[in-house]
Amino acid sequence: MTVTGLVLAAGGSQRLGRPKQLLPFRGRTLLDATLDMARACGFDELLVTVGGSAPEVRSFCDLSSVRVIENPAFSSGCGSSIRTAVTSVGSDRLVLLLGDQPFVSPADVRRLAAAAGPLGVCRYSDGLGHPFLFHRSVYPELSTLHGDKAVWKLLHSGRYPVTEIDCAGTVPIDVDTLDDYERLLTLEHS
Repeated sequence: MTVTGLVLAAGGSQRLGRPKQLLPFRGRTLLDATLDMARACGFDELLVTVGGSAPEVRSFCDLSSVRVIENPAFSSGCGSSIRTAVTSVGSDRLVLLLGDQPFVSPADVRRLAAAAGPLGVCRYSDGLGHPFLFHRSVYPELSTLHGDKAVWKLLHSGRYPVTEIDCAGTVPIDVDTLDDYERLLTLEHS
């Protein structure tokens, strides 16, 4: 069983108004912190999608040991990043991570990656959240995704059994607004 990690970092950060991938975090960038977490998961392969602010991301983020997938259609939602990247995945399983969620637990990701069934998701104390797991049997459907909530629609479609992995704490913060970023910085120092 081989596992690929896919970090979605192609968004244009429209709600935030500046590239969230490049926000300062722990002396580096937010994307660097998320990639460090993803590297700690022990994936057989790690991919990251870029699109919005791609030249700056390539210049300022540490993309070593990561295969970069360019998503020219990034403005149409994260479904386009998944659709673009899944054609490059040769592994048996794909774990989908958000590029602005550095506080995901690598131990939880490893448990998720080992889950049975075609789809897996993390269950936190306040609900379901990323990361997601997809087995190879779901890849053809991933290659047709559109929009921002496409994986959630797939998860709730009833077409596949879903395995939920219990994770400690609440759904990790993802940064969409300045308020989200300020909450993330507060957690960093607590």
